[in-house]
Amino acid sequence: MFSKKINQRIKIAFIIFIILFILIILRVFYVQVFDYKKLNELANDLWSRDLPIEADRGLILDRNGEVLANNLTTTSLVLIPNQIKDKEKAVNSLAEILKVSKEEMKKHVYKKTSMERVHPEGRRLDYETADKISALNLKGVYLVKESKRNYPYKDLLSHVLGYVGIDNQGLSGLELQYDKYLTGKKGAIKYFSDAKGNNLNISDVYVQPQNGMNIQLTIDLNIQKSVERELDNVVDMFSPDMALALVMNPKTGEILAMSSRPTYDPNNYKEADEKTLSRNLPIWASYEPGSTLKILSFSAAVEEGVINPFKDKFYDSGSVTIDGTRIGCWKAGGHGEQTFLQVLQNSCNPGFVKIGNLLGKEKLFKYIRAFGFGDKTGIDLNGEGKGILFDLDQVGNLELATTAFGQGISVTPIQQISAVSAVLNNGYLTKPTILKSILEPETNNVVKKNKKTVVRKVVSNKTSKIMRAALESVVAKGGGKAAYIEGYRIGGKTGTAQKAKNGVYLSNNYIMSFVGIVPSNDPEAVLYIAIDNPKHTAMLSSYTTTPIARRILLDIIDTLHIKKQKNELKKDLEWSDIPTYKVPNVVGKTAKSAKKKLEKFEVIFSGTGDKVVSQSPNAGSKLEENATIRLMLG
Repeated sequence: MFSKKINQRIKIAFIIFIILFILIILRVFYVQVFDYKKLNELANDLWSRDLPIEADRGLILDRNGEVLANNLTTTSLVLIPNQIKDKEKAVNSLAEILKVSKEEMKKHVYKKTSMERVHPEGRRLDYETADKISALNLKGVYLVKESKRNYPYKDLLSHVLGYVGIDNQGLSGLELQYDKYLTGKKGAIKYFSDAKGNNLNISDVYVQPQNGMNIQLTIDLNIQKSVERELDNVVDMFSPDMALALVMNPKTGEILAMSSRPTYDPNNYKEADEKTLSRNLPIWASYEPGSTLKILSFSAAVEEGVINPFKDKFYDSGSVTIDGTRIGCWKAGGHGEQTFLQVLQNSCNPGFVKIGNLLGKEKLFKYIRAFGFGDKTGIDLNGEGKGILFDLDQVGNLELATTAFGQGISVTPIQQISAVSAVLNNGYLTKPTILKSILEPETNNVVKKNKKTVVRKVVSNKTSKIMRAALESVVAKGGGKAAYIEGYRIGGKTGTAQKAKNGVYLSNNYIMSFVGIVPSNDPEAVLYIAIDNPKHTAMLSSYTTTPIARRILLDIIDTLHIKKQKNELKKDLEWSDIPTYKVPNVVGKTAKSAKKKLEKFEVIFSGTGDKVVSQSPNAGSKLEENATIRLMLG
């Protein structure tokens, strides 16, 4: 009986042993076949170390593919402390090459870590320094590729592009706005070592970095260069507190140029002050717009039918009094009787007080808000302001009057150019944008494309057509004459806004601005320029901003290949203007007859004979009075 029990126990133990053995075999099989990859990765994680290889940031391009931001290849110093056998030599040599103290270098060389990046002394080394380190041939001392952001045009478009930090992360502007697209994926050289840092006899593995995506902007480099050049001229001539300029395609909302002063070089952004770095004035600055806002109050009055610009009259005595406050016209004694179109041409404040009263506060502020004031435009840049408007219950007779001609409210430049573009673009307010598309870096295939976004329709096509003609007349007949360009239909409006501080208007301190349109009948570009507190000049925008705007408009005409038009409004000449005349055809005429027909010009003859066989310039050209014409006789 006892022996039988022992045999049973032996059998049970044997069965258990067999089952355990089978389980162990199954487990080994599972680990070897099914769990191998996971365990191998865990083992590799224990052994492998990465020497990082930084990816290049994506390029930033203008609308025509010109590079505005690219990358320079540099090297950085990385140490594997456990692999450095002669630590004293490493400390002495590296300290001397990097021009740092030995104590500082000891912190890196003797650090108890698997890998040490020497920062900041060993970051982005020049070629000479990198060659000296490489020549040391020290084990555990590595040089790895690092990318440095580069802006080839320096301060051009600086506030828009922004800048990046030492680790290539976007800190401002488009570099920050589109950082997730521009940032690539790091690569590495994987090496294998034991816990003490000693190399294992396993081949290194190279993991290729993946560069960031390229972004293409709506900016046109040639127009941007023109804006930058003229803003530099503004600083040289007028020493302003600030200056800015914007160019927009009114049909699409695309920004063609944007810049401001003061500016900075994003390659050396640490040298700029915080105020300059953080303020992109065309989207951030907020101030009273002055007479450029009259474009909007005038279009509201046309849309509501409270004025007929061509027939209705207004008598300007030189001033108007609202609730005991006198509002004067810039012209002493006023303009007398004029049409409302002339009120716009002459930028007559009392006339716009009348327009404000005809509209009433509810309608005027309805249009001001409909044109986008009081709200951010939503442009794809960080740091946008939204300005300040009166609450409707705070608007009395005086606030209504001043708002109608552009004082008392605060708006941003991007709001102003967007609103004017809506007036010109058949009344459609369009969201401004500066990104055109995001491109795959290898193939340049479009990954994402910005689409035109219409926010709302504010005024009718008819009102828009009237306003385009009215603004052309301002340049030909009114205060914008200095922006007139022979052969082209140029529209525009000047603005001179008195600045306020602590609720009190400052003396002889103005923001002067100008809105320019080309061509006015079918606008392809709108220019807005503003100069804050210009010195050494007359306190009128017509003498300050318009000549500068004209030069930019000429560059826009050239860049966008805008053709001449025959039916532009003729400019009313001022005392300072030199009259121009069309050159008649005198080929075939006698010398005496030709000279009589060309009495407005200086004539120079060459050749022999009495008949004109050729003339330069050709017939039909327009030249200033007393210009030289050469005639060949034969």
